[in-house]
Amino acid sequence: MAYASLSAAQKLDLYIPEGAGPFPVVVSIHGGGFMMGDKADPMGTSGVDQLLAAGYAVAATNYRLSGEALAPAQIQDLKAAVRFLRASAATYALDPAHIAAWGGSAGGSLAALLGTSCGVAELEGADLGNADQSSCVQAVVDWFGPIDFLQMDQQFAGTSCPQTHDAADSPESQLLGAAIQTVPDKAKMVNAITYVSATSPPFLIQHGTADCNVPPQQGQLLYDALVPAIGADMVTLNFIEGAGHGGAEFLSDANMQALIGFLDAHLK
Repeated sequence: MAYASLSAAQKLDLYIPEGAGPFPVVVSIHGGGFMMGDKADPMGTSGVDQLLAAGYAVAATNYRLSGEALAPAQIQDLKAAVRFLRASAATYALDPAHIAAWGGSAGGSLAALLGTSCGVAELEGADLGNADQSSCVQAVVDWFGPIDFLQMDQQFAGTSCPQTHDAADSPESQLLGAAIQTVPDKAKMVNAITYVSATSPPFLIQHGTADCNVPPQQGQLLYDALVPAIGADMVTLNFIEGAGHGGAEFLSDANMQALIGFLDAHLK
């Protein structure tokens, strides 16, 4: 269904558990370097069955990709989607007070930004609809998301991983419309750490130690910013030994149960 009308990309697929509800909601945000991907891809639908079985509605959400619109269009779309879900809560038996964001890679970056930027007017995209609703979320699961673009190549220095994020044709540069190091203010605008505050929601951050796309230190940076603001008991950082940029380790039964346990603790 369409959550806004500016672009054909502004659609979401809503999966609702059996039963009466109201159901807490997980907004699932696909990856793809901000430039590709779809809500129906495996990254957008992985884990849906487990979440439904645990009593969560899942909104797999598309957003404008960088080839269509530069940042901050992507986060504005996701905020509009959250507002739409709240406005539609009674229709679909959703719990508007308990919404989480979950994504991997670019989706993790956007989930983290959605989590910390509650109330930031320039990222809100209020003109996309349902401006009377809140776009805040109550929990975030960030899987290996790029957070501080400007540090990524530096963090890969001395490793066998390619150092290509500063290039003008990198996914991050294409998102911002210029080589990232030439537009530090734009990089700061889409960095979730910029907006961390005492009102930021609980976070579960997971990153593979063998990730050569996004440095594992990106998750550490976010964790280090969140802990002083909201407390160590509200932030969990897991490094998954030997895992790369996604993969079976993240979707294992044990890890999905840990993820659902985190959501249960904060949304139920």
